[in-house]
Amino acid sequence: MERAVRVRFAPSPTGPLHIGGLRTALYNYLFARKHNGTFVLRIEDTDQTRFVPEAEAYILESLKWCGIMPDEGQSVGGEFGPYRQSERKPLYRQYADQLLENGYAYYAFDTPEELEAMRDRLTEAKSSSTQYDAVNRKDMRNSLTLSADETQKLLDEGAPYVIRFKMPDSEIIEMQDIIRGDIKVNTATLDDKVLFKSDGMPTYHLANIVDDHLMEISHVIRGEEWLPSMPLHVMLYHAFGWDDTMPEFAHLPLLLKPNGNGKLSKRDGDKLGFPVFPLRWPMDSAKEEIASGYRESGYYHDAVVNMLALLGWNPGTEQEIFTLEQLVQAFSLERVGKSGSKFDPEKAKWFNHHYLVNRTDEEIAEQFGVELQERGIDVSRETLVHITGLVKERVNFVKELWDQTYFFFEAPTEYDPKVVKKRWKEGVPEMMTTLKGILEGIEEFTSEKTEEVVKSWISENELNMGLVMNAFRLCIVGAGKGPHLFDIIAVIGKEETLARLQRGVDTIVR
Repeated sequence: MERAVRVRFAPSPTGPLHIGGLRTALYNYLFARKHNGTFVLRIEDTDQTRFVPEAEAYILESLKWCGIMPDEGQSVGGEFGPYRQSERKPLYRQYADQLLENGYAYYAFDTPEELEAMRDRLTEAKSSSTQYDAVNRKDMRNSLTLSADETQKLLDEGAPYVIRFKMPDSEIIEMQDIIRGDIKVNTATLDDKVLFKSDGMPTYHLANIVDDHLMEISHVIRGEEWLPSMPLHVMLYHAFGWDDTMPEFAHLPLLLKPNGNGKLSKRDGDKLGFPVFPLRWPMDSAKEEIASGYRESGYYHDAVVNMLALLGWNPGTEQEIFTLEQLVQAFSLERVGKSGSKFDPEKAKWFNHHYLVNRTDEEIAEQFGVELQERGIDVSRETLVHITGLVKERVNFVKELWDQTYFFFEAPTEYDPKVVKKRWKEGVPEMMTTLKGILEGIEEFTSEKTEEVVKSWISENELNMGLVMNAFRLCIVGAGKGPHLFDIIAVIGKEETLARLQRGVDTIVR
């Protein structure tokens, strides 16, 4: 019987969710949907020293904003709960004890000072290894070097201890990764990782394996940074006798800095002016330290999802624009690359531009209308929809619309000096005065009619088209920018057009 696909996204609530983590969630979601499986959200909060109370709500809100909500897990529920590891604390100890009983783990009573002394001693001796491993554990204070009576005495006295995995001295671990293929590691290169801490909490390694097993996870799709942990995790499955239910592994490539040198970080975003988190952190904007998010920066969630999907996965075609459903149909882990993917801030804007221009003028106008209200500008919905349609191709974000439309709502009070110097030639004021008279005589003040009349006048009088039109635009807009000029004057109307022309003639001085 074929195993049901169950994948999990298991973030630690230690701060904002990096977009690399969001991509991991997305790939898990796509894989689950592609195979009619279940996408599980588990909160791995075993590290209580780094726990941040607001982080869990932030993670949930980020997934919700992107439209990749889990089928099961924290905040959703399910038959394999609880889905917050701190609430599963009692069950981990029994599995740690099982490893102790079967000889796959041992107690270690070494103090921080003793551990530091060990590293210093080995460093001074120029040892090939300074880690707590099969060789160096022989000189440490643990249940492998102490007698059973000594060990029990320390336990009875309440001496602090951790439980470490007993890594074999020199064995070859053979593993299979969906993305990276065959992997072989010699256990001689591995240390005896702590599985259970002195504070009574399991480490990531133990809790992760136990939970994946109990929650019947079929595929572990996670970031490349966890690849070094794979040998230990495979060994833990073997130690528990769970080889037959061990999930398949897929380790995703890193998201790299725009220059490709190293992992993408918040510092890169701050330096180059782009977000590295899906939402502003913290979500409570009253806090002083604010990290920008894609949502608050004006990105659409579907643009972010589309962008992230292609950072590491190649559909095998030239197609770049995908709906979420199209991503589900096209996605496969076999087409995820091994090499890191460089993040391109300009490409992110390109995606957002595409999703913006493909939204309806009405939808964009509704968003833009909020800003206009804040500016105290009252404009009819019909007019605003029309203006939005004229300029939305020129922007990447709704927040950029004001700079492309302010002249529809406000007459220029100053004029771009560079444009004045280049376009306001001798004889231009007289031309603008004549143009004003021609426009004044047009009854049907539409874009089509005014363009027809003005261009006929220019042609019949053998005037310089560029000279006239650029000076005309300067009077109406105040700069050499904006959409089709006759579309602009049709919106602002005859009276305002004539007033702006007169003000330009009276005000502009070369």
